[in-house]
Order: sequence, then structure tokens, then C-alpha cells
Amino acid sequence: MHNLNWDDLRFVLAVAETGSVNAAAKALSVNHATVLRRIAAFEDACGGPVFEREKSGYRLRPDRAQVIEAARHAAQHVSAAEALMRGGSAGVASILRITSTDTLCQTLLPKILPALARRAAPDRLAILSSNAHLDMARLHADLTIRPAATLADDLFGRQIGLMRFGVFSREGVKGPWLGLAGPLANSVPAKWMAGSVAAIDIAATSDSFAVLARMAQEGAGQVILPCLIGDSTPRLKRVETRMPDFTVPVWVACHRDLAGSEKLRSLMGSIEKLFVPHQAALAGDDPRG
Repeated sequence: MHNLNWDDLRFVLAVAETGSVNAAAKALSVNHATVLRRIAAFEDACGGPVFEREKSGYRLRPDRAQVIEAARHAAQHVSAAEALMRGGSAGVASILRITSTDTLCQTLLPKILPALARRAAPDRLAILSSNAHLDMARLHADLTIRPAATLADDLFGRQIGLMRFGVFSREGVKGPWLGLAGPLANSVPAKWMAGSVAAIDIAATSDSFAVLARMAQEGAGQVILPCLIGDSTPRLKRVETRMPDFTVPVWVACHRDLAGSEKLRSLMGSIEKLFVPHQAALAGDDPRG
């Protein structure tokens, strides 16, 4: 084992975040060989491999998530030291990245963000809106808040709410159906639609509930939405249909290998408490949203 070259951290983190040597090289404006050399030097200094080399790219080894998390924080401190040398402020606070769906990012999260930011201080929060599940194993985010029937095996967390779905349309306009595409196609409501609504009756689709709500608001048709967004969208009303009552748990979680992080556990606890006043809206029991 050799002494660690802190400059190698940039290369390790770039590969961890992109999952590709080529992508990391492009992001860092260096060649492929330089990235490979720096990764090898870092692994040699750390006493073992950090990544698993797969055909699809470089994947972080399950037992190395804490190494990368520590490296990311170390890199922030190195940047802070450089800022001090240039006469700036230390700025050693971490950036805690929270990923969630566009529905939660545009409805509930903005309401709890001020209080959550105060509790997280001096660390800063970054909210990443994505309906696709970010790769927590590559530490694309520190925490995830999203609806799912069950929590994935590689995640550690807790249920913080229950999301109800309903059928909505513009008042006085029923029209055809609007379908769920992309990541939404794997949702429970989408699976019901696949077996209950003929393709010819679907006028358009989208991979975003926020976009679907806007389409329905303009009279494009009826659509299945989380009640949290449907109830709070002007001019949309619930429609009585034969659709069953669908509810899905909402979770806050981190990668299982980071479950011992006191900072992440504290942040998860704060999110759980801040969700409590919004449980009724999330469950479709408060039409004010």
C-alpha cells in the first residue's frame, strides 16, 4: 500500500459517477489512459479494487460505497483548502443530494425544503428530479425519496407515507385516456391500464405525471395521477371510474452500505418528521394538496 495521491480522487469520483472510463475522461478533458492510470494508482494506494469491470462499464464494488463517500467528502475539503489558499472562505460544508420524482419535487418537497435545509446546515441540499431510479450504488445521490411497492435490496430506509392515485380530468371534459410511458409504465396504475384500457382509447402518453396533469388541465383527456398533484392542479377534478383504489408506499432511503452514516440517518429522520403534516394530501384525503 502506498501513500494516497489526493489528485487521484477526481478521477475515481468521475468514474464512480459516470460508470465509464471514456465518460470520465471526457468530463475531465484527459485521455482514456490517464484515467486508467489514476484509477490503478488509487486502488493500489487503497489496497484493493474499487470498481468491478463489467461489459456495461465500471460499477462500484458493494463494499466500496463508504470509500467513495469518504473520498467525495475528502475532495470537498481539498477544494476548501484550495479556496483558503486563494484567500476565499473555507466552504467545507458537504452537498447532500436527494433524488425524487418530479411529482414530489414539484409539490411536497418545496414545502418542506426550508425547514429541511435549516436542519441540514451547514451542509447544503441538492434536489435531483428524476422519475428514473438513479444508481445509488454509484452514489449518484445520497438519499432517495420515491414511491415503490417495496424497497430494493441494496437500499436501507423507512416508509414515510402512502401515495394514493386517482383518475382526473378537466371539469366537464372527459375525453380519451392519457397514458403512462417511460419509467411510469412500470407503475401499478400503468399495469392496470395495460389490462383495462384499449390502446385505441389512449390519445397520448408521457413519462411525467407533471406533464400529464398539464395535458389534462388543457382538456386533452382523463389521466391517472397521484392525488397529491391531481388535487392541487387548478381545473382538474376527480373522475369516478372502475379503477381500483391504488396506494403505493413512499420511502426515504440510502445505499445499504451507507446505513451507518449518522449524517444520512439524521437527514432521513428529519424528512420523515417533515412529511407528517402532509400525509393526508399524499394519501388523497386532503383535496387542497
